Amino acid sequence: QVQLVESGGGSVQVGGSLRLSCAASAYTYSNYCMGWFREAPGKPGKERERVARILRHGFKTYSVKDRFTISTDNAKNTLYLQMSSLKPEDTGTYYCAAVPFAPSGYCYWDSIPYWGQGTQVTVSS
Repeated sequence: QVQLVESGGGSVQVGGSLRLSCAASAYTYSNYCMGWFREAPGKPGKERERVARILRHGFKTYSVKDRFTISTDNAKNTLYLQMSSLKPEDTGTYYCAAVPFAPSGYCYWDSIPYWGQGTQVTVSS
C-alpha cells in the first residue's frame, strides 16, 4: 500500500509561482511511475487532467509545457511540481498519483491505484 500526501497549495496572483510536494510512504520511485493531475472547480465527476508524469527511467512528460516542472527527491521519497507563470485556468485541486510498473515496464494510467488527498491551488487576477 502506498500513501501519498500532497502539500504546498495556496492562493497566488496571476504570474506567481508555487511548488507542490507529494510525500510517499515508501521508496516509490524505483517501482512506480508518478504523476500530477488536477481537477478544475465546479466540474465534479469530470476526469482529472493529467499535468505531468515521471515514467520509468526518469522520462518526463508534460501536458502543461514550459511553465511546470516535475521532479523527485528520492532520498526524501518526495515528488515535486514547480509551477510558474500561473494563470487563472490553473486553478483547481492538484493530486499526485502512483502507478506500479507492469512486467512489460510500462505504466498503465487508465486505472490508477494510488492517489493523494489533493491540495488546492487558486490563481486570481
